[in-house]
Amino acid sequence: MKLVLATFGLAAIAFAATFAVTKLISTRGNGPPGMVWVPGGEFTMGTDSELGWPDEKPAHRVRVDGFWMDETEVTNQQFKAFVDATGYATTAEKAPVLEDIMRQVPPGTEPPPKEMLVPGSMVFLPTAGPVDTRNFAQWWHWTPGASWRCPEGPGSSINGKLDHPVVHVSWDDAVAYAQWAGKRLPSEAEWEFAARGGLDGKPYVWGDDKPGASGKWQCNIWQGEFPWNNTAADGHVHTAPVKSYPPNGFGLYDTAGNVWEWCADWYQRDLYPQRAGKGVIVNPTVPERSVDPSRPFMPLRVQRGGSFLCNDSYCSRYRPSARHGCSPDTGMAHVGFRCVTTSSVK
Repeated sequence: MKLVLATFGLAAIAFAATFAVTKLISTRGNGPPGMVWVPGGEFTMGTDSELGWPDEKPAHRVRVDGFWMDETEVTNQQFKAFVDATGYATTAEKAPVLEDIMRQVPPGTEPPPKEMLVPGSMVFLPTAGPVDTRNFAQWWHWTPGASWRCPEGPGSSINGKLDHPVVHVSWDDAVAYAQWAGKRLPSEAEWEFAARGGLDGKPYVWGDDKPGASGKWQCNIWQGEFPWNNTAADGHVHTAPVKSYPPNGFGLYDTAGNVWEWCADWYQRDLYPQRAGKGVIVNPTVPERSVDPSRPFMPLRVQRGGSFLCNDSYCSRYRPSARHGCSPDTGMAHVGFRCVTTSSVK
């Protein structure tokens, strides 16, 4: 009798597991094309690890509801379809407004010369040799003519790179695309939960080992000495085509490295200490404003995931807990995005 009950119990468990998987696959089958279902749940957001920067601490418990997420960063091909359909001009393709610039800098700052007030974006150029990495102006250069169409500046193009993530998109551009696609940008909590792929509390989206430790690179980051010597051991100097590396546990690609990804949230540097001791935070809402004492005049939106420029000797910010803020009207050569939706059918 015990054997019969045990056999029946195992059969019941197997049936339940099969039913759950079938139900999950069925649900995913009703989803928007190119998106995967992130089931939601409770996780440890942030980190207490020595790898973490101050704005990643302290670690705290958060729960998010399920949602659909783009399996890859939005590609040049996808963004081109949006532009072709709408005639949209990105921030980088329009001349900056002097008044907008001056509102984001401390009083008394010298305005930029008029010849700089032309369409363009920030392009990374390696230095000639080792430099003091505290001054990022040595490798980031305002480049007239740089945009998503010309990612390295005039003379460059996206020909042969339609499967690469779109770059030089501002937060405003990302929101415009998301609205056109019937989607939205993820909250910071949604992004981190999805990026972890079910590996709660791990330093990397694939587990505990540093990238490349197994002889294979799990993401597109900088190898060598930053910012002058990139050995490109992972096969890429700049962006990599999406799906160049294995997906995480939820089937999402490039949640570490390749390009930083915009989130919906305003960036608050001291957000996590405010949450400490408050138990599980459920579906954290977007903060009402950005707060960063080091940039008091500049509104900042959250970016996540790191980029092809991340390097352990400089920032190691390709970790899922890493976060930083950037002006929403700024596009750069290593910044893209992906979208989410809670609708089952687009």
